Amino acid sequence: MRIGIVTATYQPSRNGVATSTALFAQGLRERGHSVSVFAPRHPLMPPHEPGVYRLNSSFAGARAMGAPADYPVMLAPGPLLTSRLPLRDLDVLHTMHPFLAGRLALNWARLSGAPVVFTAHTQYEEYLHYTPMPRRVGRAILRPHVAAFARRVDTVLAPGRAMQDMLREYGFTGDVHLFPNPVDLTAFQQADGTAFRAKYHIPPDAPLAMYLGRLAPEKNLAVMLHAFEQARASRPDLRLLVVGDGSSRAEAQALASDAVTLTGPVPYAQVPSALAAADAFITASTSEVLPMSMIEALAAGTPLVAARSPAALDLIQEGVNGTVRDATADALAAGLLEVLYPAHLPQLQAGARHSAQQYDLRVRAQALEGVYLRAIARKRR
Repeated sequence: MRIGIVTATYQPSRNGVATSTALFAQGLRERGHSVSVFAPRHPLMPPHEPGVYRLNSSFAGARAMGAPADYPVMLAPGPLLTSRLPLRDLDVLHTMHPFLAGRLALNWARLSGAPVVFTAHTQYEEYLHYTPMPRRVGRAILRPHVAAFARRVDTVLAPGRAMQDMLREYGFTGDVHLFPNPVDLTAFQQADGTAFRAKYHIPPDAPLAMYLGRLAPEKNLAVMLHAFEQARASRPDLRLLVVGDGSSRAEAQALASDAVTLTGPVPYAQVPSALAAADAFITASTSEVLPMSMIEALAAGTPLVAARSPAALDLIQEGVNGTVRDATADALAAGLLEVLYPAHLPQLQAGARHSAQQYDLRVRAQALEGVYLRAIARKRR
């Protein structure tokens, strides 16, 4: 198949949509398909990338909207650039967004008669604080737009139940197929966290909790840090590594005790060893859909301690690969201590690795191939 993927965020930006999109492109190419990715231009990437077509973008636009620093806003291509893109022979178009990227996918589909697949990745209302408009106004604009876009595409996918529920709440009544994000299991299952611990002076036998992700208001970092301190009152040797960067870093640093280390961002190649270094992954965020970092933690054999949310309930089997608790410091502290209990931890680590098998890139790429083939067959009827 000749596949076109239209995304508003891509490498080297660090977020779940960019990572999962790149992994799916890799997995589909490994299965012999031709994949063209249409994504925003980024100054850190070379001018020529095999199979990637960079569209004009604006960091100034991102800053004006209050978006995270590494999220360039994609700009609509003009007729000349569009004429140079390999659009007319595509068999299927897949977009990760219902805004400009989605509109481009719908427009380009008319050139080839290809079906459009849409993955609803984001609980958009959780990010309205990045826009200058009042939340009430943002919701009034957002909900009908997303529902109308979903009605225009041929297939709608959702990584988790949170997105199915969101689309229903927005007024979309069509089919929404659950379709989890992938992880490259090989890199995580072979990872060794010894050197990563040593880099941050974590003793080999010290219990280590980790948060890995963006440092942003919607991640509830204050609750997580308070939970850690409550747990440390019972386990004085407990340590926490906060891996990532974002607008809330200064706030998190101000709340962090000497048992907490904020590492800043790490290259993606080091993420497997970072997660393998930890004994537990902790998050107080309730804004996640099916977060890549939590799937990757499972693949590394690191059990999860997560605030209650549809995403956490999708990923966590209670007492098998982690625990789901209320989004309070007391509840998360109790969950962290339970997961780290020496008699429980080895079983939870094994359960984490086993539960990650369903997210293996090869399995998910084959499943996505099936989604595309069915969409093409329906379009040709």
